[in-house]
Amino acid sequence: MVSLRFYAELNDFVAADRRQRDFALACAADVPVRHLIESCGVPHTEVALILVNGAPVACDQRLCAGDRVAVFPVFVSFGIRPPLPAARFVADAHLGALARLLRLAGFDTLYDNRLGDGEIERIAATEGRVVLTRDRDLLKRRAIVHGCHVHAQQPDRQLREIVARLDLAGSVHPFSRCLICNARLLPVAKQLVRDLLPERVRDGLDSFRRCAGCQRIYWEGSHWRRMRERLQRALAATADAHAATGDAATAAAAPAATQPAAGNCSGTFDDACATSRTSRGTR
Repeated sequence: MVSLRFYAELNDFVAADRRQRDFALACAADVPVRHLIESCGVPHTEVALILVNGAPVACDQRLCAGDRVAVFPVFVSFGIRPPLPAARFVADAHLGALARLLRLAGFDTLYDNRLGDGEIERIAATEGRVVLTRDRDLLKRRAIVHGCHVHAQQPDRQLREIVARLDLAGSVHPFSRCLICNARLLPVAKQLVRDLLPERVRDGLDSFRRCAGCQRIYWEGSHWRRMRERLQRALAATADAHAATGDAATAAAAPAATQPAAGNCSGTFDDACATSRTSRGTR
């Protein structure tokens, strides 16, 4: 038998009678701590710190009878976070709206609702992407090293959750990627695309961008302003999301660090462009 406890939001994954408390669990001799944690329903990608008898250990640490295991999630505000690759994502079939918002914020995000779990696992492993999903079983796949179980159900809150959890506020570059195909948006001279533009846009604007992938044309229209406001609202409460991840026990486990401020994206919005259904865009 070993003693086990999960902290903060990791309790969402475990049975109700095991939440916020120490509980005893039978385990086979010499079992890796990762197997024990996942047997309780917690994906290894959600874990940032494991203490066995008060000492930090790796997820392949073997356990002995009588060990006490404490398991902590990611806490950006306390500096407890496993190293991540670049902020590049692959989202599962149920997170299409989140994928679009992440692209809006400038993050490289693969999404195709035809991708199965095996293909997502392969992409994550070969391209070093963070898997975004609400399916905990997907995150338990061995080849997936970095992943986030998305708790929120509404897309704007999902975006806020991911930005807060991975401390991405300072990396937001709005309207730098195509919302449809994820390729980068590049400046394009007006004379090269003027025949593709609606007359009112051609007469009223001079700054345009074109998707390097699907060739959609983007400009600063009314849709741009609405999406700009939506993104600002979604990111405004990032600091609150940081604060909500802690509890007293975790605060005692690590030294406090300066809380990152929520990103102020107003400067980067000046060069952003909106889309139109004309020229294969979306208005």
